[in-house]
Amino acid sequence: MTSTMETTRPAGLIAIDREMARQHADALASYDGARKTAQAIAASLKKNGRLLLLGMGGSHAIGRAVEPLYRARGIDAIALPLSEQLGQPLSLEGRSVLVTSQSGESAEVVRWFNETGGSFDTFGLTLETGSFLARTATSLIGSGGAEQAFAATRSLTVSFALHLAVLGALGEDPSAALTALSFPETPGIDAALAALDGVATVVTSGRRLQGLAEALALGLTELSRRPCFSLEGGQLRHGPMEMLSPSIGVVLFRGADSTAGLVTAMAVSAVETGAPVVIFDASGEKPVAGAVTIGFKPASDLAAIFAMLPVAQRFMIAFADARVENAGTPVRSTKITRSE
Repeated sequence: MTSTMETTRPAGLIAIDREMARQHADALASYDGARKTAQAIAASLKKNGRLLLLGMGGSHAIGRAVEPLYRARGIDAIALPLSEQLGQPLSLEGRSVLVTSQSGESAEVVRWFNETGGSFDTFGLTLETGSFLARTATSLIGSGGAEQAFAATRSLTVSFALHLAVLGALGEDPSAALTALSFPETPGIDAALAALDGVATVVTSGRRLQGLAEALALGLTELSRRPCFSLEGGQLRHGPMEMLSPSIGVVLFRGADSTAGLVTAMAVSAVETGAPVVIFDASGEKPVAGAVTIGFKPASDLAAIFAMLPVAQRFMIAFADARVENAGTPVRSTKITRSE
């Protein structure tokens, strides 16, 4: 990168660029290094058959994204914000617990362990070897150290790779997901950005890929400082479609799975409202008329996530950069949230 580019691109985005540039290599290294701990977590899951995924922010979005993948392996998985578990706790009896925090130092993580002490079946997932979480619980550790840039990018990809190791230990075939990590797709995003050029806000949505939609909405909000948010496809259908208009952008995620038809139906309905619609599409089905398609090879589950996520990251960065002078530099938040 030239010095001219560095002086014109916000420092916060340059920091994100650096994280993204190594996320695939770090994710692959994380997968390779996680096997022993992944086997221990898988053994706990086989014993209990129930999984509670706890995290905040992007870490909670990760939990939401992998919920259906564990359920498909016969594990009764549920993802909750750690703050909700602190205030309205589910019973931990007979559950395996996976606490995710890329820094391992978030206020809720520290308080939850101080108040509960964890359990034999409590595990962590973090990027920081020396963190509170890594010291307190047997943990999956992502390669490359803690993420330094504000919005989650590399930390998401690495965390999904760690989950891939656990799912592999449960019997999932990791080959398609590893191929997606090893050979990233790079479809263009210019048409999608142009379609959303005049919107006031964005709503993201999916079905089986809803967790990925939630991760994008969080990143869009953090970087653009616009009130972007996410609604699961059924929830969007039940009333909130009243908000849709040409000033509200809709971003949908469609994979090659049994829910693809429902995402298609939502796209058709959203287009009819006049809202600009963008579809991240790995379904292999024909494009929806009136929507902008960002196309990928047919894929589902983590293979679809690994294909779409880096492109969605490019999209959210460009969306924010067009709207905020110093995108990527937080003005009201910090990378590690140490207060509740």
